[in-house]
Amino acid sequence: MIGERVTRPWGCWQVLDVGEGFKVKRITVRPQSRLAYETHEHRAEHWAVVSGTATCVVDGQVRLAGPGESVDVAVGQPHRITNLEDEELVLIEVQTGRYTGEDDVCAVEDGYGRSA
Repeated sequence: MIGERVTRPWGCWQVLDVGEGFKVKRITVRPQSRLAYETHEHRAEHWAVVSGTATCVVDGQVRLAGPGESVDVAVGQPHRITNLEDEELVLIEVQTGRYTGEDDVCAVEDGYGRSA
């Protein structure tokens, strides 16, 4: 739902737009925090960095991305976003696919003690 906001141990996300086959989120990652290493069965993701520096792991490959840069994640690729900096990381995530529900997550490694 547009406007939905969820807080996680690593930061938060907010849904900016949603429609048939897509969802757009604003993701904020706290300094020295990271998201779970995970995969999705039904969606691909495109991350556009707005501020800060994202250390992105996609299918085992590490890539840094700064403001104005982006990273693509294909359906089924394991991925993670990490903020190794001392300032917040803000990015826009565009999800595309036949299903963009929050339950389309298979956590490979969480790091916060939550169950997968």
